[in-house]
Amino acid sequence: MSGGRGNGPTPPDTTGLLRRAVPVVWLVLVWVLLWGTFSWANVLGGLVVALVVLVVFPLPPAPGRSWLRPGPALRTLRRFVADLVVSSLQVAWQSLEALRPGRPIRSSVVAVRLESSSEFVMAMAVEILSLVPGSLVIEARPEERTLYAHVLGADDAEAVAAFRAQVARLEADLVEALGRPQAAGAPSEEIP
Repeated sequence: MSGGRGNGPTPPDTTGLLRRAVPVVWLVLVWVLLWGTFSWANVLGGLVVALVVLVVFPLPPAPGRSWLRPGPALRTLRRFVADLVVSSLQVAWQSLEALRPGRPIRSSVVAVRLESSSEFVMAMAVEILSLVPGSLVIEARPEERTLYAHVLGADDAEAVAAFRAQVARLEADLVEALGRPQAAGAPSEEIP
């Protein structure tokens, strides 16, 4: 018997198994919640449905090599919640001002070019921006890496620049949380 480091059996790679198990568990949970009661029949039925759905409609591979990074992901979530609260208060205030006679509330369609070429990062950014009150992505052009968003209250260059800075920060947070997306066939490159 040799005590060398590289001579022992290598542990199995569970990353692929975990990546396949998470959608199954999620679909089973949704299935049980849709039925409204927890029973073993619902869990087994959900398992069958989840496996059929994932075989018939396979998920594309996610960018990056590793799992979601917990620290950056929590920071992204925290900033999203903060943006959600602040934007909700701003939209409520603007709604009150709209009831008063005077200057109307203006809005703009703002074009924002993303740094990342990943369609996954763009899709995540579109979803998050569309959930925040006061902004709605009306067009996304992946080939140009450009988003067009309708932004409430963006009536001057300062407000437009602030929105673009918000999108740039969101994109940087997503790339950090997800790892740097890789080009097809290229080895995975991640942010340290």
